Amino acid sequence: MSNLIVDPNSRTISAQKNLSIKLLVFEIGKLTLALPILQVQKVVKHQDIHGSGLSHVNLAHLAQQELAVVDLHRKLFKVSLAEASPTKGYFIISKNITGEPLGIMVTKPPTIIDVSLEKIRQLPDAYRRADTLEIASHVAVVPQGETSLTIFILDLARLV
Repeated sequence: MSNLIVDPNSRTISAQKNLSIKLLVFEIGKLTLALPILQVQKVVKHQDIHGSGLSHVNLAHLAQQELAVVDLHRKLFKVSLAEASPTKGYFIISKNITGEPLGIMVTKPPTIIDVSLEKIRQLPDAYRRADTLEIASHVAVVPQGETSLTIFILDLARLV
């Protein structure tokens, strides 16, 4: 879980039982996805995007910089978020593995939740290779009353 926690010095799982991580949680279609809050720079209102429309990566002009914007709805379901929802939402701004700003399009404001590290499991490689959710590295199952919420935690290295 090295991409999830900042403190690499925690050596034992038993020491991690009381630890939790803050996740920025959002929905794409019927999936609940998240990023560790430490990987998020900010959330901003949706801006106009530019691109050919053939890819899940587009471009937005944000303040004094150009921002690569990932349409996860297109990547996962082959239908752009703009086609699936007329609502302009938000960009979750993070950085990709090379340090460039990267935006993720969402329709609803994301929420922040605390998740115990013992509720987070690494996804099996076989599942990641076979499913469109190859972009997720971990999964968390969080109890919610009578049911539970399954949250797939994204791996920024696999988004683009």
